[in-house]
Amino acid sequence: MRINHNISALNTYRQLSINNSMAAKSLEKLSSGLRINRAGDDAAGLAISEKMRGQIRGLEMASRNAQDGISMIQTAEGALNEVHSILQRMRELAIQAGNDTNTSSDREEIQKEINQLTSEINRIANTTEFNTQKLLNATAGKVTAAVSASTFSNDTTSAANTGITLDGTYTGTSDITLTLQAVDDGSGGVKYQYSTDGTNFTDITWVGTTTQTATILGLTLTKPSSDPDVSSGDVTDTINLTAAKPAYSSFSMQIGANENQTMTLDLSDMRAAALGISSSSGGTGFTSTLTVTDGTNNTAVEYALDVSTAANAGNAVTVIQRAIDRVSAERSKLGAYQNRLEHTINNLGTAAENLTAAESRIRDVDMAQEMMEFTKLNILQQAATAMLAQANQMPQAVLQLLR
Repeated sequence: MRINHNISALNTYRQLSINNSMAAKSLEKLSSGLRINRAGDDAAGLAISEKMRGQIRGLEMASRNAQDGISMIQTAEGALNEVHSILQRMRELAIQAGNDTNTSSDREEIQKEINQLTSEINRIANTTEFNTQKLLNATAGKVTAAVSASTFSNDTTSAANTGITLDGTYTGTSDITLTLQAVDDGSGGVKYQYSTDGTNFTDITWVGTTTQTATILGLTLTKPSSDPDVSSGDVTDTINLTAAKPAYSSFSMQIGANENQTMTLDLSDMRAAALGISSSSGGTGFTSTLTVTDGTNNTAVEYALDVSTAANAGNAVTVIQRAIDRVSAERSKLGAYQNRLEHTINNLGTAAENLTAAESRIRDVDMAQEMMEFTKLNILQQAATAMLAQANQMPQAVLQLLR
């Protein structure tokens, strides 16, 4: 028997130390609710769960971004709702002015209200903002300048090969290519055709006996005085048409947790000029120049809508209706954006929920299982403590040999 080294006590102490360490870790897990409190608990699990945490927080932030986007859209759409109301009132006034029961002075009073309503449309477009960013005057975000429509005049370059001349401004909804051709009609004459796809051609029906004009895509086509020679083949000419487009602002919405997971909101210029009811809109509409005099300074003020005569009032109705249609299209577009973002929010919420469940399985502790482990370690700790006491008593048996 040896007394310098109590191997039984050392062994029991080692086991007690292990139990104490494991019980401490188990207690830490139970108190924090986490299975992984440090990298040493599960190195791979820590790396995976941290990546998931980044995705979860990104998805939650993207959802808030989408909600902010909806708020911005609602702000713009609310302003356009009032613009709609103003335009409807302006149309009503134009129809009223078109009635010859009104005198010139009556129409002057109607003109005053139309002028003020036009100014209010400009004020709304210039002051509607979200988080200090203007929404309806194409000055915030990424601005795309207005595009003027292709304009043609009576010259030999409009459709030189076919000889057809074009007048007017193309104001369609997209850019197209217009192909004109003169072909043999099979009876010694020439017939003219047009195509918007370069493949399928439609005969042009000329109207009248003197001017010989036709309207295609809003453009006036004038038949040449003498037909081209098509004996050697068709005579064609291709013209690119660019639709008139107002300026617009583009706002990028980060609606995902990763790079390039974005969508773009385009908000068009909704000022009077862009709606075609102001003289600064490139000639669209009907301009009346008034001179405002304060006794000292004379200032010329231009208004696009002139209702001073019944004919002008009728023209104004058409112009205002076109503006109403444009505002309706813009509001419809904003509504589509909003519906899309609402679906985006729902999808982001689902993705964040599923990722959270996956991250929880890796990172969080199973409390019931860990409590069983802690109870086992607690019992082993108490048993090891009792056995250490017994092991410490074993060397005293040597005293029996000394008696």
